[in-house]
Amino acid sequence: MSDETEQESALFPERIGDKLRAARTKAGLDLSDIATKTRVPLRHLTAIESGDYSSLPSATYCVGFVKAYARAVGEDEVALAAQLRRELGQMPPEERYEPHFVDENESGPVPTRKLAITAAVIGALLIAGYAVWRNSWSADPGNSPALVSDDAAEPAVLANAAAPAMPEPDARGEVVLTAKESVWIRVYDAADKVLFEKEMTPGERFAVPADANKPMIRTGRADLLTVNVGGKEVAPLGPAERTIKDVEISAAALVARAPVPTAAATVSNATAPAP
Repeated sequence: MSDETEQESALFPERIGDKLRAARTKAGLDLSDIATKTRVPLRHLTAIESGDYSSLPSATYCVGFVKAYARAVGEDEVALAAQLRRELGQMPPEERYEPHFVDENESGPVPTRKLAITAAVIGALLIAGYAVWRNSWSADPGNSPALVSDDAAEPAVLANAAAPAMPEPDARGEVVLTAKESVWIRVYDAADKVLFEKEMTPGERFAVPADANKPMIRTGRADLLTVNVGGKEVAPLGPAERTIKDVEISAAALVARAPVPTAAATVSNATAPAP
């Protein structure tokens, strides 16, 4: 290299964008290929090649994008990052970027410092509020989950006031349990012999053996089961999201259960004047 060429290189050093573009061209890659490999938006890669750093989110992002680009085309990312920092340091103060501590490989939009602090404070308040609520909820014995025996497992009030009355099922009909959603159940008889135990999938059915000796059920989500006796739906086996056990599911026992009152009837009874 002649002295004149060396002086020209010193006065007008090759820009980072020119080096990266040359390496990309030599590798036979398009700019879109680099965007796919680095996950850096195409508009930012274009700005780097043209030296338009002012359109990039921040100095830290700019360095991260250049290093990712360099790795993709086999260039020295450390040397290019150092050159970029020098180039950014030579800019007038009003054109310099305020650095932010972010992931250099992240290609999404950069939140402002004020927005990040606000989000952190809100998140901390939400976590603290949830912890207080959780502690108060746990401290209340009335909120603790409990097992519901056959005597205490009266059906809950239906939310739909317009629901039609349930048809009268046949006490000698076949008992069929159908899962509305995934639900674990255990069916056993009076001698504690397991007749059926598994996590049922939505739509799965189980027919209770007609000759079973006082068949009973245990499950944590009775509300996820539809119970039919002789092809007619009967009242739920228990309230929603409460564990039930020792609830008899023979046809006779299910037919004998009290029907579920409608919401309208419940409200009417609650507001009726005392005799």
